[in-house]
Amino acid sequence: MSGSGARTVKLACESLWKIFGPGAEAFLAARGGEADDAQLAAAGLIGAVRAADLDVYQGEIFVIMGLSGSGKSTLVRCMSRLIEPTSGRVIFEGQDLLAASEKEMIEIRRHRMGMVFQHFALLPHLSVLGNVAFPLEVQGVPRAVREKRAREIIELVGLQGREAYYPRELSGGQQQRVGIARSLAVEPEIWFLDEPFSALDPLIRREMQDEFLRLQSMLQKTIVFITHDFDEAIRLADRIAIMKDGAIIQIGTPEDLVVNPATDYVAEFTHDVARAKVLTAGSVMTAFGANGAPTEDSFAGRVPVGERIEVLAAEVVAADQPFLVVDESGAARGLLTREAVLRVLVGRGRGK
Repeated sequence: MSGSGARTVKLACESLWKIFGPGAEAFLAARGGEADDAQLAAAGLIGAVRAADLDVYQGEIFVIMGLSGSGKSTLVRCMSRLIEPTSGRVIFEGQDLLAASEKEMIEIRRHRMGMVFQHFALLPHLSVLGNVAFPLEVQGVPRAVREKRAREIIELVGLQGREAYYPRELSGGQQQRVGIARSLAVEPEIWFLDEPFSALDPLIRREMQDEFLRLQSMLQKTIVFITHDFDEAIRLADRIAIMKDGAIIQIGTPEDLVVNPATDYVAEFTHDVARAKVLTAGSVMTAFGANGAPTEDSFAGRVPVGERIEVLAAEVVAADQPFLVVDESGAARGLLTREAVLRVLVGRGRGK
């Protein structure tokens, strides 16, 4: 399957529903796969996920976010069939998972999916090494092989030297690293993380976000990540899906959601985000006039079109001349001025 351009779709949901309550499948089938709030309420049913459509691209961090009760955790569990969807399709590498047998799903989860949840669920009687190697033990991997793999992953997540520790001897952040290492031991093709850092204090949470980004830069996993924290989402995400009452309201880059909110709900959701963290040089630059790009001596330097204002602000504000904005090929796209950056910093830039 292919996405826009040359991007490969790793996982897709097509008109996916999860309705809780008796007779949910018959209820939805009788209405041609469509139901509104009033119809669900009248039938005494709860629409936890409603007609969800999304594509997750190979190698991207796809964040699903929303308030408590919005359906984000249910949606992710439907993707792996830990919860059975009521109707729709979940396509993983071209295979409809809803057509897979229970035995096939167990094998897919064991060998091709990694999962990390808010509660670490470490096995208290096993050491760090034992916990990380446990999924491989379940697969029947020989002890020497699984422990070698576990030691490699333990080193990858920065816990080398703690292989013999037990969960009770570790800090919260260290326990979460063990959980991450355990999920990576099977070398998953897709990685589901459900609010993995929300139980950690702010400093450890930031550290774990850094660690997560470091791991992703090396491993290039396809990741579905759930959070209710927009600051966390914009720091980690390639794209974000915002959910409300079981429905996906909008999907886009962090910048898309801030600059072009599809609904008042999305606008309110992103209202308090510091624009400098989200807006890029390309979104606030001034396009060239009829005379084209300026001469080399009329700008202070070059900045990438996709670089966020937060990163560029100090240098641009301190300069006497604007900066040339260039794309991936080095071609000039526009000018980034001191005034444009200051407008963003004081809350009057584009996207407000």
